[in-house]
Amino acid sequence: MKTTDPVKTKKDLFTLFCLLCFGASTLLAQSHSYSTDDSMIALQGYSPVSYVDQGKARLGKKMYKASHDGLSYYFANKDELEKFKGNPEKYKAQYGGWCAFAVSLGAKFQPDPNSFRIVDGKLYLFTVNLEGDFVKVWEQEGKEKHIGQADKNWSSMDKFKKFML
Repeated sequence: MKTTDPVKTKKDLFTLFCLLCFGASTLLAQSHSYSTDDSMIALQGYSPVSYVDQGKARLGKKMYKASHDGLSYYFANKDELEKFKGNPEKYKAQYGGWCAFAVSLGAKFQPDPNSFRIVDGKLYLFTVNLEGDFVKVWEQEGKEKHIGQADKNWSSMDKFKKFML
């Protein structure tokens, strides 16, 4: 009959525990689905309410700040802050704030906060690229087509764990 070494078993369990912890922390880091840096400030400090309600890219102020889903949002004034608090889902950028055109192609690119569109009350952000205007291509090829494809891509998060730009 074969006996097991209790010291070796404990080492194996410890190694397995470390691997699981490391793997879980890596998975959590990779599943981060927001276009933000380590500051966790959404939309690079621009007010989501200004985008959706006024069609303008306006920088928010630190004095008008709300937290939602682990992100900090800034607003131009107290009224915007209260509107957001009343319905944060209405004001969240689509696809975690990543470039809508890039997501439709299966990638993640940082957007330019001044390049955006509001479609059916939803905020879509875009990358500014020296080689082409993503918003123009998105609209010329059919924004409905790109939104449909981006929605499909976004729902399969495994695809996006590879594109942490």
